[in-house]
Amino acid sequence: MSSSHPTRNAIVATGRETIARGSKSFNLASKLFDRRTRERAWLLYAWCRACDDLADGQVMGGALGKGGDVAAIRDLTDRALAGEWVGEASFDGLRLLCAEVPIPRALIEDHIAGFALDAEGWRPQTEAELIRYCHHVAGAVGEMMAVVMGVAPEDTDMMKRADDLGIAFQLANIARDVREDAEGGRCYLPEEWIEELQLRSFRAKSRNEPDVQHRFSTSLEANGEKEKVPLLTRRLADLAGQYEASARIGARRLPFRSRWAVLAAAGIYGDIAREVARRGEGALDRRVVTSRAAKVGWVFRALAQAL
Repeated sequence: MSSSHPTRNAIVATGRETIARGSKSFNLASKLFDRRTRERAWLLYAWCRACDDLADGQVMGGALGKGGDVAAIRDLTDRALAGEWVGEASFDGLRLLCAEVPIPRALIEDHIAGFALDAEGWRPQTEAELIRYCHHVAGAVGEMMAVVMGVAPEDTDMMKRADDLGIAFQLANIARDVREDAEGGRCYLPEEWIEELQLRSFRAKSRNEPDVQHRFSTSLEANGEKEKVPLLTRRLADLAGQYEASARIGARRLPFRSRWAVLAAAGIYGDIAREVARRGEGALDRRVVTSRAAKVGWVFRALAQAL
């Protein structure tokens, strides 16, 4: 490697810092992998985080901005996969990762397609469309992680289980972030669900529309709809539980350290969905998070399950 380019160790270190800042849950679970898998997981996470921030105009998943820079995501990704050093550690990390692991290009394109949907202001009309979106933004990442853990891309059953785990994670995120998404001009609740309950507060709106936060926060109360929203978040949590259960079946075939890490992540994220369902309306007032103690608890529970 030319001295003008960062070393692999330097890029891995940046990936480690990125996951530590971007996701306490995934950071803790990643430490359960063997060293080689752990480093590759950090490289993959850093690329996903960089793409997400470009798409949403965020910094480490902070407040939504204008975003929508899918062209930059495609350009930097294409250049990195062509073997070019692009000068962005997250994309250079993807270059290194794909030189070491046979990640199918189709999965990378699948993931980028999810960012394109967000940039277009897309929202799902049906439950099937919601699941397809979850595949793009998280399920495809689960499949890429499966390859990082040594699963052959041709192993369709294991790849499907990995897809299911990513879908479960994203459903938990959507259930947790219903209010934040609506205040940012987004809605991932299927239109058919909203119509069933006749919820007027979730009308389509632009992320850049002024004063969206004030109108949404007051419209639930004004329309007497706040008590209906938990019916939707519980539905999301139930779906997340079904996909999590499917993923746990696939985890049995992973090497021990990978199995341990996956089961820990599944438990931590599963608790988010379960807590949203338990809180009901309260989940709209205060964002659901899992405590450090709860995360560590899942490390030990997952160890017992992995054994």
